[in-house]
Amino acid sequence: MKYAIFRFLLVLTMPLAMGQTSVKGTVIDRITLEKLPNVHVTLEGTPQATQTDTSGAFVLFQDIAIGDQILRISKEGYVTRRFPIVIYKDNILDLGEITFDVDVTAEQQLNGLISLSDNDLNREDDDLGGFNISGLLSAGRDTYLSAAAFDWSATFFRPRGLDNANGKLLINGIEMNKQFNGRPQWGNWGGLNDAQRNREFTAGLSANEYAFGGLGGVTNITMRASQYRKGGRVSYAGANRSYEGRVMGSYSSGLLTSGWAFTFLASRRFGNEGYVEGTLYDANSIFASVEKKFNEQHSLNLTAIYTPNRRGRSTALTQEIFDLKGRQYNPFWGYLNGEIRNTRIREIEEPILMLNHTWDISEKTSIETSLGYQTGTIKNSRIDANGTTLVASNGQQFFAGGARNPSPDYYQLLPSFFLQDENPTAIDFQNAFLAQEQLVNDGQFDWNVLYEGNAALRAQGRNALYVLQNDVIEDTQFSATSIVNSAITDHITLHGNVSYRRLHSENYAEIEDLLGGTGYLDIDNFTEAASEDASGLISTDNAQSDVRNPNRIVGEGDRYKYNYQIDANVVAAFAQAQFKYNKVDFYIGTTITQTSYQRNGLFENGNFQNQEGAVGSFGPSEALNFSTGGVKAGLAYKITGRHIIDVNGGYYTNAPTIRNSFVNARQNNEVIEGLVPEQLQSVDVSYIYRSPLVKARLTGYYTVFEKGTNIGFYFTEDLGGLGNDGNAFVQEILTNIGRRHMGVELGIEAQVLPTLKVKAAASVGQYTFTNNPNLYLRSDDFDGALRFGDGTTNLENLHVAGGPERAFQVGFEYRDPDFWNIGVTTNYLSNAYIDVSNLARSANFVTDSDGLPINDFDAAVGKSLLQQQEFDAYFLVNIIGGKSWRVRQYFLGFFATINNVLDQQYVTGGFEQSRNATFRNVRDDQARENGPVFGPRYFFGNGTTYFLNFYVRF
Repeated sequence: MKYAIFRFLLVLTMPLAMGQTSVKGTVIDRITLEKLPNVHVTLEGTPQATQTDTSGAFVLFQDIAIGDQILRISKEGYVTRRFPIVIYKDNILDLGEITFDVDVTAEQQLNGLISLSDNDLNREDDDLGGFNISGLLSAGRDTYLSAAAFDWSATFFRPRGLDNANGKLLINGIEMNKQFNGRPQWGNWGGLNDAQRNREFTAGLSANEYAFGGLGGVTNITMRASQYRKGGRVSYAGANRSYEGRVMGSYSSGLLTSGWAFTFLASRRFGNEGYVEGTLYDANSIFASVEKKFNEQHSLNLTAIYTPNRRGRSTALTQEIFDLKGRQYNPFWGYLNGEIRNTRIREIEEPILMLNHTWDISEKTSIETSLGYQTGTIKNSRIDANGTTLVASNGQQFFAGGARNPSPDYYQLLPSFFLQDENPTAIDFQNAFLAQEQLVNDGQFDWNVLYEGNAALRAQGRNALYVLQNDVIEDTQFSATSIVNSAITDHITLHGNVSYRRLHSENYAEIEDLLGGTGYLDIDNFTEAASEDASGLISTDNAQSDVRNPNRIVGEGDRYKYNYQIDANVVAAFAQAQFKYNKVDFYIGTTITQTSYQRNGLFENGNFQNQEGAVGSFGPSEALNFSTGGVKAGLAYKITGRHIIDVNGGYYTNAPTIRNSFVNARQNNEVIEGLVPEQLQSVDVSYIYRSPLVKARLTGYYTVFEKGTNIGFYFTEDLGGLGNDGNAFVQEILTNIGRRHMGVELGIEAQVLPTLKVKAAASVGQYTFTNNPNLYLRSDDFDGALRFGDGTTNLENLHVAGGPERAFQVGFEYRDPDFWNIGVTTNYLSNAYIDVSNLARSANFVTDSDGLPINDFDAAVGKSLLQQQEFDAYFLVNIIGGKSWRVRQYFLGFFATINNVLDQQYVTGGFEQSRNATFRNVRDDQARENGPVFGPRYFFGNGTTYFLNFYVRF
């Protein structure tokens, strides 16, 4: 208490001792009249900055700049205020009470954007071969970033063409990016919107006090109990995007006089389906944070997050299916006992515990040490149709055949399949008509056929032909990090951290549902060895998932097909120095990381037995170790208080992810050939203009990626040189991938009236491959690595798939003094490209089945066939608005958003299939009058969607 009084008196008397030159005031909430602590107060273009104390007061006095200045007052959740002031020497400028408005737009974006990031930006790897979208969790007050996050993200626009693995997502300073693929798992904190208000976002390689970061920036979400404003909030939302309803309630005690602080939140999101058919949503979220402030120096915070959720998935459609069924069609679901049941359910249950200790050594130096523990599972379900067994009279079992793909969008069930011959017969036309009628009138997954088939087999004493399988990732991760911040002088600040992450990951397939069967034979039905031998018994070699337990019959909950562990360790250190002066700010940072992976097989796969000179599958793999690091630096030159030039640049390396380190971890211990870290170089230059009425930023950027690696998994029936055995399920490995991302960004807004703001944003980029990467295939259907020609694929100068390269926006926001607002944006998006088939652009394209060049190859036709498709441009109009009221001590409000008001139809992405990958077969397939059998698959954007939220704050 004495120390607090001393500090208060010191604040009051320091201006007198410094010659009376100072600026002071008190910041209050305009509606509640509450005095606001921790509000940032700065003189733009100068090092002068401070925060309001617990009574909302602030004083700026040290080395204060004389003359015309811009005072900036900002706090997360409030509208930033910027207004001109004049500071005279030896004079105290008392601004009195400064009112602060709650930022309704931030409220709208917080709920709408986080929902979008969690639900709509998570395309699965098996749908797009590793394609993923960068979701901006926090757009800050930057006009361009706000447009990218809120208006363009629904189109799968990626700022600067970057994957979200290029950025870092931290909670309480602990990195949350998954080691498997480098991406944040949004579902692990979904539904906690009200607990994510305290966010800090640093774009690109700019200076950041928590981590070195990456090209996609750093977002840190602070979930310490003492950092939440005292009060509660209850809300209900309805939507037709991903879920139909959401209810949420939260309460924060604030920092009590006892030194304790508590924050709790619970929410539920639900829906039978979103905009796309059959995409159920079932999610519950619980959050608790408890903090004890022992004294002015030490506090301890415990955070717990538990967000179990289940979501039904959808997939990309061919043009043929889209024309017949429309963009809301989803082949993954069907009716069972009158209820919608999706075959592809993604289930996430990975609770998080964090313990954070904050040590304020002095007013200038602090250390925050955090421990994190996360465990749980991610499950992805799908139908498995492997095979069955017949039980003989002597009790022995033998193989009884495989099953046809039951998916309603299987190519052999579509009209194009029956019309693929050059001269279709009357029977072909009849079958095509029947297939079309079946798809148009129903076209959904037939669960009853599976249950009836298994029931018939069960009556014969045979095992199930179909089961519902889960692909399971069971992760346990421990994290530790310590972050140091120290203001060495008034102009120099040092930041640093050391961190450690240890992951133990169990990966396996399990039987979720026998679908009425009694058991399931654990073999690979697609392996040649899966057939009867002379005695009628099932073979016991290559077909076995685990040769140590051959011909095993598994039941619900059993592990089968594959079973292995991954152990990973990451140790990292980061240091950064920031220098702030009147005319120039600059920084320099560096990082170093040591990463190690090792696979440990628990099954011995029949195709990859542990034999001398062969790639094994049982036991530990070789240990992979990567040493990476980097440097970055930046400078901001303040021409005047309104004109700033900002430059950032860096070079660093990234270790390959677990996903891109092993050829096929589900089957064996094989490591990708010549595996090395990826190299990244980037520079960006910005011109920033800030006045009380206009804010603008123009940025140019240039980024180079080298020595990248990527793996794809697919089935092809067109491998040149393998004769009639060109069919195989392959792992496609690309190495030495080079890319170049360059472009410009623009964001500008003008406060033309006190109630009216107009804004515009633009992004013009070009993201292309800079070389021809190395390509080879691996499969259990052929021996060794399969290469074509010089072992490369011709990608140079083709575009990197990943949303529109160009996006433009104009719009306005109107805020009425009576606390209602409306905003409208018009957006134009173009230059999006398909993800091409790498195999078709290798020498395989011109190789005949006998291994010789195709004799009727036409170079002009071949070039046309391999032309990368550019998707059509489109306009999107979005509307957002809301209203708020104060009723005694309660703050009531609602807001609504309507996206794609004009119900535009557009493609957000897609990929070429590699089923056909040689000149003759691609030519013939694309030339068919009734459309290709193996045409590209597309992701279509939603039509008109809405989000409506009602809330009460107290």
